[in-house]
Amino acid sequence: MEIKQSIPPILRPIQVSPVSFQSLAAHFGLESSGREADITGISMSTADLRPGDLFVAMPGLKNHGANFVAQAIELGAVAVISDTKGLEIIGELAVPTAKLENPRMRLGDLAAFVYGNTEGNMPTLFGTTGTNGKTSTTYLLEAILRQLGRVTGLTSTAERHIAGEIIVSRLTTPESTEMHALIARMREKKVSDVAIEVSAQALTQLRVDGLHFDVVGFTNLTHDHFDDYDGFEDYLKAKAKLFTKAKAERGVVCLDTEYGSRIVELSEIPTVTIASKAGVNADWTVKVTEELPGVTKFELVGPENQHLSSSVPLLGAHMALDAGLAIVMIVEAGYSFENIAAAIRAGIDAYLPGRTELVSPPAAPNVYVDFGHSPDAFLNTLAAVRKATKGKVLMLFGADGDRDASKRPEMARVAAAGCDILVITDHHPRFEDPASIRKTLVDAAREFRPDLEIHEVSPPEQAIRVAVKLVKPGDAILWAGPGHQDYRDIEGVRTPYSARAEARAALKEQGY
Repeated sequence: MEIKQSIPPILRPIQVSPVSFQSLAAHFGLESSGREADITGISMSTADLRPGDLFVAMPGLKNHGANFVAQAIELGAVAVISDTKGLEIIGELAVPTAKLENPRMRLGDLAAFVYGNTEGNMPTLFGTTGTNGKTSTTYLLEAILRQLGRVTGLTSTAERHIAGEIIVSRLTTPESTEMHALIARMREKKVSDVAIEVSAQALTQLRVDGLHFDVVGFTNLTHDHFDDYDGFEDYLKAKAKLFTKAKAERGVVCLDTEYGSRIVELSEIPTVTIASKAGVNADWTVKVTEELPGVTKFELVGPENQHLSSSVPLLGAHMALDAGLAIVMIVEAGYSFENIAAAIRAGIDAYLPGRTELVSPPAAPNVYVDFGHSPDAFLNTLAAVRKATKGKVLMLFGADGDRDASKRPEMARVAAAGCDILVITDHHPRFEDPASIRKTLVDAAREFRPDLEIHEVSPPEQAIRVAVKLVKPGDAILWAGPGHQDYRDIEGVRTPYSARAEARAALKEQGY
């Protein structure tokens, strides 16, 4: 695949068929000014507004979008939609207007109409949600579909893919206006199947509105994002919104965590299940047959005695389960199980940036860079690294600032339980004091395991160098948190930074 642009752009179709403003107003039953305009895009922000756009002026927490309408028109907006309050702020305009109360609730539908993302005019859509594994499942979905000869698209935490083109992501799931522009760009490039990572925030913030998925999948639910959700039940219900008739046709749910069965109970759509844990009664089962540093082999067995053997070029039993989930989602979309089995018999040809990514050369200690940032992610990945390591396992991690602080002690306890040496450093401090974050982690780890060798090292550039000096060939380092990201967020400034590059440099300095 060809890699494009390090600065994440907002992608739109190159060729757009204009949409009549009056036809849009009529379709949504809006009261409009009666004037006409041809719309070629839609925006909710002047930061990405382009000539020909419909500008949707929405109320915000601190300001109303109506206060930016004059700027929007200067930038080329040809029509405006707002609520009653917004239209009062705007007054008379030279461009046509329409009134829509609670415009955020209809933004996705408006974007779908503008970009022509309508029923019968769409690629097959796969959506995956869950605390951990949704990125891996999304990449594996795309890889399998590509091996089936399909033209694929992907949108995830790390990247957007459009028929072989790769672009860095802005958000896990983009705003609905950006999402629909992206889908339209994919349609333009003849993409047949799209794998979409769907966060809980995307569902509660309506970022996937206007899309109807052919198949959706659920990986698991563990402690995360409790700064946004009031505990497990609230978080679960946010995820369950993907399994409604309004959002999808069919679903696949993993039962390896207790919340999988709750998703099945809440699901409004036909749903099948998958599991890898012994004793769990599921329609499909995944069994890991071999775990090596660079590959995990597995078998998948279905309810009608379907059977396939394959592998993922990734470390860990949890990666095999993600692959199984991806396969069953593709089966549920109507693809032949036999064709899938034949296509991936020699393995799934996938590259997942920053997911237990081995960045060390041969004969060096194994260094894995991973995006995991929750207790459960630490548990699974540490177990996988331990299983593939003959020597010691060193864990290196930090915690996000201005994010769910309640999970930090448990992250430290899980890390301490699973490693032989622990190095605690900084991640994205944002506007928090990084020393305070480190202290919380160190204190929790020492309280849980007083005998453990623990080092507190800042900044992370120095921490990885200390870590490399503490291990030898046959040992392993798991650096959790940064993954694929190419920056650190310090007081609102994104400082260029690559954990993968720093790890390789640290190894080279030690002669590896």
